[in-house]
Amino acid sequence: MKENYYWSDDLSCEFYIEAAKKGFITTSMYHKEEFVLLPEIQFDYAVLHFDDIKVPRKVKKMIKENNYILDISQNLEKVLDKINAYHPNSWLTQEYINILNNIKINSSLYENFNLFSIELYEKNDKKLISGEIGYQIGSIYTSLSGFTTKNKKYNNWGKLQLVLLNDYLKSNNYKMWNLGHPQLQYKTDLGAKIYNRKEFLELWNKNK
Repeated sequence: MKENYYWSDDLSCEFYIEAAKKGFITTSMYHKEEFVLLPEIQFDYAVLHFDDIKVPRKVKKMIKENNYILDISQNLEKVLDKINAYHPNSWLTQEYINILNNIKINSSLYENFNLFSIELYEKNDKKLISGEIGYQIGSIYTSLSGFTTKNKKYNNWGKLQLVLLNDYLKSNNYKMWNLGHPQLQYKTDLGAKIYNRKEFLELWNKNK
């Protein structure tokens, strides 16, 4: 209970998924030019319970205007490209992407684990404006990383994507949304509650 980061040179899909099922969120790094996975069992987690969501006024207006399409897992490759452009030189390396792609290709082999890409398109021109990647274990959805278009024309589309995803998860009988690290302000602004590791793992084991 005193440590949070670990590393592994086991790059198999099976290891990645087993770590995820235990509550670890895995990123990656290079150590002495060797690629390794970096599973973290965090000290604190941001968790959104769907009825607690806070919807900004501008997002409510955008929902009424209905100029968007929310798709689930239609174009993982495009979402990954957008995330890498938004977060250059991040942990989402080609080696990490290879693991995700292998999980997607062999998804039927893995019980109680589904990889997701969340895609928010502008309705008129079908342009991908905002999105994220994550995974489902049991009745829990975990966010990994995301992006939103920086053009001023698309201000608040990132928030819109989060609100629409919240509604999708709630309507599909998920129990909670694991947003990972609590430090980013948008998570608490969205309505997320902060749980320490012990509290989180109790919720996790109850709902996974």
